[in-house]
Amino acid sequence: MRWVMKTPSPYTPLNIGTRGSPLALAQAYEVRARLSRAHDLPHEAFKIIVIKTTGDDRVLIDADRPLKEIGNKGLFTREIEEQLLAGSIDIAVHSMKDMPSDQPLGLILDCYLPRVDVRDALVADGIHSLDDLPQGAVVGTSSLRRRAQLLTRRPDLTVVEFRGNVQTRLKKLHDGVARATFLAMAGLVRLDAQNVPMTPLEPDEMLPAVAQGAIGIERREDDVDTADLLAPIHHIPTAQRLAAERAFLAALDGSCETPIAGLAVLHGNTLTLRGEILRPDGSQSLSGSREGTLSEGAELGRDLALDLKSQAGPDFFDWRTG
Repeated sequence: MRWVMKTPSPYTPLNIGTRGSPLALAQAYEVRARLSRAHDLPHEAFKIIVIKTTGDDRVLIDADRPLKEIGNKGLFTREIEEQLLAGSIDIAVHSMKDMPSDQPLGLILDCYLPRVDVRDALVADGIHSLDDLPQGAVVGTSSLRRRAQLLTRRPDLTVVEFRGNVQTRLKKLHDGVARATFLAMAGLVRLDAQNVPMTPLEPDEMLPAVAQGAIGIERREDDVDTADLLAPIHHIPTAQRLAAERAFLAALDGSCETPIAGLAVLHGNTLTLRGEILRPDGSQSLSGSREGTLSEGAELGRDLALDLKSQAGPDFFDWRTG
């Protein structure tokens, strides 16, 4: 195994690939810390390798263009997965809400950390609910899901493209670019961003993105040693929930840049999945739910997706005709 003691160097480290944003690095550090504790190994046994993705470049160059126009599937993962397949890294750490529903041949996602807060946060000074936003207020978001959900509820609002890390977005709010924006509570928790003026929005008010709040660890499918290494930190309840949510996404042929929301919750041995699809302009939304046993998660996701898809008809997600 790569991570056992060797000479003359004490370790040949396990290479952990990640994007370079503060949140991505925080997630990679969490993976390293959990592996270190699980195997009683020093942090030096694990090396963090930052990989720049197409998305990292394009969101800077095309700051005012929607991510959908830049390219969605693999926008923030393609280069990392190429490095994983090439053997330059041994595992890749991802925010699961950014992951396309399909994966490159030879790679597998079968390790998840315990999921944290799934909710979205409304970020604004002095505003604590969507209803508190002034008539016609400008709200910034780069998420087509949040845009559509917001416009479904408040069609009077003006939604503008709004990207950047937490500090960048707070500066934009301070500069008056927008009155409010949204961030994932999970990211704020992992960054310990206690000074951000935020109000969590319950799932009944804004259903989150599929797999929001979950960290996934991707590896090469034939790398048995790494599979054994990851096994002790794998969180089964998170995997059970994501099996339903990602099956829902896959059956809709969705991505992180499609107006789709989904959340599975566990109650003992029962899994309940809620799903929502929306026209990009917020003019229509369809929602539903399914309930079953833990082993039925993927089946529930597919069934709910097919039901909503049949109700939606063709071109439902086409933002040019929404």
